[in-house]
Amino acid sequence: MKHAWHTLFAPLPDDAVVKRKPVASPELVAQGKADAIAGWQSLTVELSAGAGGLRHIMVTLDGSGTPISAGDWVMHASEGPQGTTYVHENVGGRLEPDGSFRGTRWRSVTFGRPDSEEAELKESQHTPPSAEDVAAIHALVKEILGRTS
Repeated sequence: MKHAWHTLFAPLPDDAVVKRKPVASPELVAQGKADAIAGWQSLTVELSAGAGGLRHIMVTLDGSGTPISAGDWVMHASEGPQGTTYVHENVGGRLEPDGSFRGTRWRSVTFGRPDSEEAELKESQHTPPSAEDVAAIHALVKEILGRTS
């Protein structure tokens, strides 16, 4: 977990790859079923430290190439006296034309694998993003856009 990339808003490692793909499939666009989102792009970065953690970042661009939404999601696991604890954190939402951000910050803590029947949810909370979160999401979007030029 070099560079602590598994923390929300952490700078990306030098070797992180930004993947670009259309939001709507070419088939839907050709059929006229996706006119409202034709030309929109999804920029994603997926990072993994194996069992130690995951991070997924996504930025959506409209047809003019303007970022309109962004999210940063991390999950990391740690061993403790009660077994494995999984922490999921994310911040995501809409990037407004005036530079503001309309979104939510979530944090959930689970003992045991979240997809198992034995999992015990210990904490789940959502809060509005702080001013620091908004500044950090804008910096992350700028970093991702800089890697796609």
